[in-house]
Amino acid sequence: MIVRLAAAAAVFAACATVAIAAPAANPGANVDTARIANANASPGEWLAPGRTYSEQRFSPLNQIDAANVKKLGVAWQYRTYSVRGLEGTPIVADGTMFITLPWSIVIALDAKTGKELWKYDPKVPGATGRYACCDVVNRGVALWKGAVFVGTLDGRLVKLDAKTGKPIWTIDTVENHSHTYTITGAPRAFDGLVVIGNGGAEYDSRGYVSAFNADTGKLVWRFHVVPGDPSKPQENAALTRALKTWDTTGKYKFWKIGGGGAPWNSMAYDPQLDLFYFGTGNGNPWNRELRSPKGGDNLYLSSVVALHAKTGKFAWAYQTTPGDTWDFDSTADVVLANLKIDGKVRHVLMHAPKNGFFYVIDRETGQLISAQKFATVTWAKYVDIKTGRPVEEPGARYTKKMAVVYPAATGAHNWQPMTYSPQTGLVYIPAMDAAGMYVGQKDFQYRHGAWNLGVDFAALSKAVLEMIKSGKAPAPSVGYIKAWNPVTQKEAWQVSMGGSWNSGLLSTAGNLVFGGDAYGDFSAYNAMTGEKLWSIDLKTGILAPAMSYEIGGTQYIALLAGWGGAGGLSAFKDPDTALSKYKTNQGRLFVFKLGGAQQVAALAPEGTPPEEPPAQTADAATIAKGFTLYHRTCLVCHGYFAQSEGEVPDLRLMPKNIWASFDDIVLGGALQDNGMASFKDVLTPADAHAIEAYILQQSHEAWNQAHPKAKEPAAKKPVPTKH
Repeated sequence: MIVRLAAAAAVFAACATVAIAAPAANPGANVDTARIANANASPGEWLAPGRTYSEQRFSPLNQIDAANVKKLGVAWQYRTYSVRGLEGTPIVADGTMFITLPWSIVIALDAKTGKELWKYDPKVPGATGRYACCDVVNRGVALWKGAVFVGTLDGRLVKLDAKTGKPIWTIDTVENHSHTYTITGAPRAFDGLVVIGNGGAEYDSRGYVSAFNADTGKLVWRFHVVPGDPSKPQENAALTRALKTWDTTGKYKFWKIGGGGAPWNSMAYDPQLDLFYFGTGNGNPWNRELRSPKGGDNLYLSSVVALHAKTGKFAWAYQTTPGDTWDFDSTADVVLANLKIDGKVRHVLMHAPKNGFFYVIDRETGQLISAQKFATVTWAKYVDIKTGRPVEEPGARYTKKMAVVYPAATGAHNWQPMTYSPQTGLVYIPAMDAAGMYVGQKDFQYRHGAWNLGVDFAALSKAVLEMIKSGKAPAPSVGYIKAWNPVTQKEAWQVSMGGSWNSGLLSTAGNLVFGGDAYGDFSAYNAMTGEKLWSIDLKTGILAPAMSYEIGGTQYIALLAGWGGAGGLSAFKDPDTALSKYKTNQGRLFVFKLGGAQQVAALAPEGTPPEEPPAQTADAATIAKGFTLYHRTCLVCHGYFAQSEGEVPDLRLMPKNIWASFDDIVLGGALQDNGMASFKDVLTPADAHAIEAYILQQSHEAWNQAHPKAKEPAAKKPVPTKH
């Protein structure tokens, strides 16, 4: 794990760049709007997160194809020395590769050999990890005229010299530090602007996207997703209209606790229309009964929004889940393409968000063209094409009792990018089927710095336990690669993946689709039929999407492997995941070429084997209280029932010295530089004691399971003696 050593007080001044060797030329010096927009003129490079502004993630390279992909193997690998989720897409320009690691670290590598050129660590304070909803991940950089831009977990945007890695400027993107904001997404650069969105809707953020001058770092425009204080003029006419869709009379004033809508991931750009597109997140709280008790669509939550790129002025918005109450973000990627529909070429935006519907939208006007279910969906019957609204199933909202719906909060498709192949006309989606259980939290109280969902995870955990005991446990989550025809809105093929929380995807002109899974298998599939043509066990779970580039006439496929994120942090133990099989989640960058090595060695497991835990002294009531507090406070990082998959410590396996320092850690912040911040603002000493008692109970169960007591031999009957 990367140890966090920088002091929080020095965060904006602290930065560290280690130059290993200078690259041969100034990489990316000529990268601008024209070069990215005309990416097909340089098919061997990958200049933006989705390769092009359209975010299709399709490579025109075809040296590796369906006929020879069986010869694909590892050309080189780079060890990241991280054990958290790796979600970024490598950027390659002029022979240099740029990748990001957990804690917003940026690495530059020789794209041919893997030699490290420089490393930049923004020294994000470890305590920031507490405020990152879903792991301390980073999804990549933007490249623009010889500079690399990265958003840091603690909300900064940093401009680096692409040749040396040295910071040119650093700006704070957080407009209100009394609320909780993070950055995990990749910036986008166009027309002299660098655009970044923020996360934090599980806490108390008011979502927005910001555009900064790439030369100076000056703020050019900012668009807020949800309305602000209704007693004051809104920032623009679009928010004035949106305010009418919110209830301002509820107990929890949404503008005081943020409202949500964080645009933490997807962005695309159309240079011809000069429109910038992004997806928005869930409401805060999730539960609309608390956020907007009289109902309302709550614009622009769970929407796709289009802005005029140069000015940030509102163009149009389409809301995929009006009045969202299930955490159905629309932050999955938005993909631009030109499709022939009903005999006419339409300029469209394609979107497959969490809610399970695949949308085809006119990207100039925002008009819905079509929408169909691409996964198991039970919260809504269909989308009415005339109104553009979903027709909800009765009982889908958890207003009075628990609701069980498909999909779950992790979504039918989450942030992991889909890909569109103009060659096949198909979209390839890393899809999931999982049931979501929702119970409103009756004793909800807003807490700054804590998750404010209005969903009772303690009640849900108890319900799951009861279901398991009765043999009626929910069906396990499953994952697929699903090939989808966006014109006919029908499935072309699908293949099952290991686990449900799997990687993003890449398609290529070699008639191939590449994807990885939680079990560590990275595979290539025939893009037309779905036939698996090649696979390699990387010994590490995979989330990030692959990309492709070419140097010296050789095509390469590059992929970051390291499991985590929302699905990884909250997952149950699965004996088939790479984490469980190899007892490690140490990250690596793998680069493949034809004729490379066919085998990958597992890295040595990390961690401490279980020690017999201290004696349990708490009573049943305290343990029960700890169960509730744990699942409301600790679950997001350490998993249900204190069973982490491994990218953060499994609390049941704590050594004795950690048990002895429990209060110092939980309340005192003794390990904040490692990412475990103090929780004294939301937990009392009695609360901490109860959580410790619950974890200790789980620890004893784990110990007893691993060390069953030997049965005492039955007493022998006395043998009568003769006298």
